[in-house]
Amino acid sequence: MLLTMSFLFWLLLIFVDADVVHGGVGPEDCKEARCSSDGPVIQFPFRLKGRQPVHCGYPGFDLSCTKDKETLLEMPSSSKLFVREINYTSQKIQAYPQLGCLDKDIFYQGSSAFKYVGNTILFSCPPSTLRDQYITDNFHCLARLSPCHGNPGNHSYAFGLGCSIDEIPLVSCTKVHDYKDALVYPYGFSRMYLSRIYLHWSIPSCQHCEEMGKLCMLKNEFTNHTDPQTKCFPKDKGSCTLSVILIVTGMTIYYVYSSLKREEENQLRIKRFLDEYRALKPSRYSYADIKRITEKFKEKLGQGAYGTVFKGRLSSELLVAVKILNNSNEKGEDFINEVGTMGQIHHVNVVRLIGYCADGFIRALVYEFLPNGPLQNFLSSADNENSFIGWDKLQDIALGIAKGLEYLHQGCEQQILHFDIKPHNVLLDHDFTPKVSDFGLAKLCSRDQSAVSMTARGTMGYIAPEVFSRNFGNVSYKADVYSFGTLLLEMVGGRKNFKVMEDSTSQVYFPEWIYNLLEQGNDLRIHIGDEGNVEIAETLAVVGLWCIQWYPIDRPSMKTVVQMLEREGDNLTMPPNPFASNSSSS
Repeated sequence: MLLTMSFLFWLLLIFVDADVVHGGVGPEDCKEARCSSDGPVIQFPFRLKGRQPVHCGYPGFDLSCTKDKETLLEMPSSSKLFVREINYTSQKIQAYPQLGCLDKDIFYQGSSAFKYVGNTILFSCPPSTLRDQYITDNFHCLARLSPCHGNPGNHSYAFGLGCSIDEIPLVSCTKVHDYKDALVYPYGFSRMYLSRIYLHWSIPSCQHCEEMGKLCMLKNEFTNHTDPQTKCFPKDKGSCTLSVILIVTGMTIYYVYSSLKREEENQLRIKRFLDEYRALKPSRYSYADIKRITEKFKEKLGQGAYGTVFKGRLSSELLVAVKILNNSNEKGEDFINEVGTMGQIHHVNVVRLIGYCADGFIRALVYEFLPNGPLQNFLSSADNENSFIGWDKLQDIALGIAKGLEYLHQGCEQQILHFDIKPHNVLLDHDFTPKVSDFGLAKLCSRDQSAVSMTARGTMGYIAPEVFSRNFGNVSYKADVYSFGTLLLEMVGGRKNFKVMEDSTSQVYFPEWIYNLLEQGNDLRIHIGDEGNVEIAETLAVVGLWCIQWYPIDRPSMKTVVQMLEREGDNLTMPPNPFASNSSSS
């Protein structure tokens, strides 16, 4: 059967390919592409070199993939930009340059097809005014314009507005130009100005094709590249209608068959895993058991990206939470991660797995019920006396979470990296004892492993910088430390302060505001209460700031974090200022 369906599938592909050959150049062989699953979509006027034919892109719009699966745009001067996003409606690119070097054409409008959009000052400086290392250390605010090396004359530099110009040695330099664009762009929580730039292209313009519901492409693959012209192609060519119907039918049959086959393989994979796992003795339940335990899913507790949680009862005295997993991961990795990780964890600050269900297509986890729910329900400002749980309780919760993470990193046979530490994934029992939960993104590795190979994972706002860019260092257990630091600062300031920071870039960045107050010896300007509470709030804030240092090497381990939180009023050393480049402007 598999051979028959495969033959039908390839026969249909050959039939359609023949039709395309007779029909001339069109969009059929210019499908959308990506360098990675979370990378920008690549379509006309861009093309991905090595994967798409030349006629799929406009001259000067070639992209390529790095070995780390990042999307790369090479400028005319051979300097390179890493592309984060492409907005085809507004015809804008969000990108970041290689450290310390920007293409001059985007400012001086040379041979580049892209125009810079943003707020920047250009300077001309004598050689050796700014050392290469200085530029590298301040790459988010300062960059040399190409050519970046071997230029005997004056060097040109771009300086991002919003950074502290007083700290840059520009005494011998001359201001060349101000670029002040009326548009305001959200720079996000990091506020690194030249590490996130915006470019606009005006030619080619495909808006008229989009308005007609058509695809924009080059007229044909033999277009004169000194004067390339575009054309709007129908999304469905009349001559290919029958072929499209046939291929869709064939692909649907093939997909259904492949899906069933793949699910059989996944179930076999999970069965082998469960056989090996049986020695750890969590209970296994059938789907009928799950329906009985939850009274046919009577009471829903919550829903997340990886499943829906229902309240259940194993006996008159034992309540449980039952998570029905989504089929979001075809290979069953979410299920194996949670069962394989939580089943070998026994710690007061980690949620206890009671059992699991792997019954056909149904996969579920059964773990202890925690009546006070997620920590995020209690992260209100200290100014809100109705819902604030008190500084002593917050200190105990912070210490408990830290001990749970220390156990995951150092207390198990294998090091467990959680990769999704956030208030929603910390649950509280009846005594407000915190328990780390939700191990769907967890990764196991040896305890002496210094770097982990992985794609970006986690929740925006809590993800460490090195997870996005290896320029900050290797991914390791320090990524959990960064997420914990963000959680600590959120506990100090309350969700309200973080929400203001997220919703309006005109507001001061809350962690930076906290750092400036502590550095200047001021109180935290939030409702504290007695003097003992002042010490608790300051301790949580200082430890949080240590944990969110940009580079992993500058962050403490969770063992050190536990020791810092247990000092009970002893003075803690202030960490280096991660916001030094713009602290004065704030």
